Amino acid sequence: MRWSTALLLAPLLSLATAISSAGSRLLVVNEEAADEKKYSQFFDDLKARGYSLSFQSPKNEKLALFKHGEREYDHVLLLPPKSKGLGPSLTPKILLEFMQKEGNIMLALSSEGSIPSAISSLLLEFDISLPTDKNTVTVDHFHYDTVSAAEKHDVILLPRPSSTNTLTKLFGGAGLVAFPRAVAQTLGNESPLLNSIVSAESTTYTYISKDEAETSDDPFAVGNQIALVSTMQARNSARFTTFGSVEALENKWFDATARLPAGQKQKVVNRDFAKQVTEWAFKETGVLKVQSVSHYLTEYASIANSTDVDQAKNLNPKIYRVKNDVTFNIEISEYQHDHWAPLTVPDDDSLQLEFTMLSPYHRLALQPASSTPHSTAFTATFTTPDQHGIFAFKVNYKRPFLTSIEYKEEVTVRHFAHDEFPRSWVISGAWPWIGGIWVTIGGWIAFVAVWLWSAPAAPKSR
Repeated sequence: MRWSTALLLAPLLSLATAISSAGSRLLVVNEEAADEKKYSQFFDDLKARGYSLSFQSPKNEKLALFKHGEREYDHVLLLPPKSKGLGPSLTPKILLEFMQKEGNIMLALSSEGSIPSAISSLLLEFDISLPTDKNTVTVDHFHYDTVSAAEKHDVILLPRPSSTNTLTKLFGGAGLVAFPRAVAQTLGNESPLLNSIVSAESTTYTYISKDEAETSDDPFAVGNQIALVSTMQARNSARFTTFGSVEALENKWFDATARLPAGQKQKVVNRDFAKQVTEWAFKETGVLKVQSVSHYLTEYASIANSTDVDQAKNLNPKIYRVKNDVTFNIEISEYQHDHWAPLTVPDDDSLQLEFTMLSPYHRLALQPASSTPHSTAFTATFTTPDQHGIFAFKVNYKRPFLTSIEYKEEVTVRHFAHDEFPRSWVISGAWPWIGGIWVTIGGWIAFVAVWLWSAPAAPKSR
C-alpha cells in the first residue's frame, strides 16, 4: 500500500518542484567540463529554481534529445563549443524537431574562435544572421567598462530594456548589464516571430579586429541594427533565445563593478538579468493559458456561474438565432515564476473577440469583468447579425514575448422560426396597412348590410 501511494504521489511531487510551466528537465551542452566552474553561480541559480540539470558533452555518442519518439528533456542550454560543431545528436534538423515538439532552446555565443557552421545554419533557419568573419568585434566608445576594456572598448554596458510594457515587466529593472566581447546579431524584418530583448545603442558598431584601423567602411551592423539578446517564439510557442555574450554569465561578471567613461562606478546586474532571460526562455514567465470559455444568451446571464443541471443546458448552445443578444466570456491566466496569476492587459493593447463567417461580422474588445487569485475573466456582449449560417467565436491573441492564444468554436445561427416573427400589430410601420385592411372590411360589411336590409323602391302608380 505504501508503494502504491508513493507511485501516485510521485508525479504530483515532480510537478510541485518544477518551477517552469513546461517542465524541469534541462540539458546543458558543454564541451569542456572545466568550464562549469566559471558558470557555477548561474547553474546554482537554475538548480535553486527547481531545474534538474544534466551536463553532457556534444561529443557524447549516447546523447539523444528523444527517446521512443518523445522529448528526453524539456529545455536545452547550448554553451559555445570549442570544436567545429555540436555533434551528430545536435544537428540543426534535430534541434528544429525538438522545438516542433515544444522544447525550448537557449544558445549562448562567444567571440573567441569561429562560430561552428551548424550554429550559423540553425540561426539562419530563424532569420538570425551572425558575422561571417571570426575576427569581428562589437565595440562602443561611449558605453563601455573603462576597467576591463580600457583600450578595446568591447565590454559594452547597457541598461535593461524598457521600450514596451511587456519588455519592462519581463526584463526591466534598474542597473546596467555588461556584455563582454559580445557577438552581434541582426534580425530579419519579415518574421513577426523574431524580437530583440536587448539592442545596442546608436554608438555601437562592428569591425574586423585583424585590420589595422578600428573602423570599417562596410561594417556588419551598426547601432540599433545590432541585437545582443534576441528571441524567436515559434507558432507552437516553443522558444529559442540567443544570448550574445556567454562571458556575461560567468561568476566574475555576476558580482562585478564597472566604471563608466564618465568615471562613476556601478555594480552590474548580470545575475538578475540572466535570471530574467532564463525565466522567459524556459517558460517561467510570459505563458498564457485559457482556463474556461462560456457563451450564452444575455437573458440567461444568471446561469454563467450556476451549478443547476437544468440551467446548464442553456450554457454554450450550438445554435443561436439571428438578432439574439449573446454574451461571451473567456477566463485567462498568466504563469508567473511558479503559479498561475490573473492576466493584466496593458492599456495600449486589447484582447479581441471575432464573430466571423468567412470574414468578421463583429470584432469587439473583451473587457475584464472579474478576477480570481489565478485568472481574469474577459467578456463581450453583441447582437448576432441578420444572417443565418455557420459562424465562429474566435480569440486570436498574439503578442511579442507572450505565448499565443488561439481559440475557435463554431456555432449555427438560424433564421426566425415561423412562430417567432413579430405580429403585425407590433410593427408600427404596418399600422397604415392594417388600418386600410380594416377600413376595407368595414366598408364591405356596411355595403352588404345596406344592400340586404334596404327595402326595394315602391312601384310608381300610373
